[in-house]
Amino acid sequence: MAARLVTDELIEEAQRATGLERFDSQSFREGLDVIVADVNQGEERPPELLARLRYGLVKALADRLKVTAALEARPELLNRPITRPVFVFGIPRTGTTLLNNLLAADPHRRSPLKWELDDPVPPPTADELYTGPRALAALEMDRKMHEMAPSASKYYRGSATYPHECVWILAHDFRTLMWESAGKLPLYREWYFSADATPAYEYHKKFLQLHQADAPGIWNLKMPSHILNIETLLKIYPDARLVWTHRDPYTATGSLCSLIQLGHMAYMGKIDKEWLGENYPWQAAEHARRGMAARDVIGEDRIIDVHYADMTRDPMGVMRKLYKQLGDELTPAAEAAMQGWIDDNPQDKFGRHEYKLAQFGLTKEKLEPMFAEYLRRYPVEMEG
Repeated sequence: MAARLVTDELIEEAQRATGLERFDSQSFREGLDVIVADVNQGEERPPELLARLRYGLVKALADRLKVTAALEARPELLNRPITRPVFVFGIPRTGTTLLNNLLAADPHRRSPLKWELDDPVPPPTADELYTGPRALAALEMDRKMHEMAPSASKYYRGSATYPHECVWILAHDFRTLMWESAGKLPLYREWYFSADATPAYEYHKKFLQLHQADAPGIWNLKMPSHILNIETLLKIYPDARLVWTHRDPYTATGSLCSLIQLGHMAYMGKIDKEWLGENYPWQAAEHARRGMAARDVIGEDRIIDVHYADMTRDPMGVMRKLYKQLGDELTPAAEAAMQGWIDDNPQDKFGRHEYKLAQFGLTKEKLEPMFAEYLRRYPVEMEG
């Protein structure tokens, strides 16, 4: 009989591993139950890959237990505001990572770094963010991983001390597309796109309140799918500043399908190209549709637009314009740090990410109806 996941067993394993019992909320159970049901009813996975997924689920639960305990020890942190955070979002694969890294280079900003999302408790002090023992250990691990798989960075430009996506925070509430990328999970997709995101963003705020305690700053946050829940985000962060990145949606869709292949291999051991071609163009178009619908409600000027083509041609020109729109000062130190990042990270530094729509049974003509309104509304430069 195939191995199965059981929600209560996952929770108990996380509690045993941490020695902690209390969660701040049970909101995580809804999404976790859907993931468990979807995995159990789906195609059998190789035992070692199911174990990898199980590990990730337990770690997310364990991290939430640790965050809960850390906040119970310092309850005053929940009264500290998150002031004017910047959120970067858009259709996936439209330059959100590039823009996020440039913003994070500004020493006046505070970004959740990859290593601290991997190891969130205790929260770091300002001095530990880039040179503390945990940061240095994670950088060494990065170095070893890059030696083993140098081409991996062509899919996603990352480092232990680079800013990382909010998926790793929202994962603790099991309301993020990160989980959906671990293979064909149609039940979770259906649930996620209809679920109320409020509990996830309430937890997100608690996480930031903990992590700004000893390393303060104006938060710089990034996740493409923030665009799916803009109105919910603004309920939790009413003074948030919102930045939407734009890119040729046909190129972005092909890149997204190619990227998700990695998740299929990591958690299923094979690639379901039919599912990739069916699911991810729809998801990309839904990101655009919901972003436009939210903008109609909150006002056109509530969101700042940044175009990928402009970023690749003149990144510092884009940043100077963006800072004026944000109402922030672009200091000489920030500008020098951004230029340093650009110089150290030329496009295709680790190889070119190559993909074609045809790999996934797609054509531009097939996708045109899905993105017609988006392309009518925004002057996106096409990439051929």
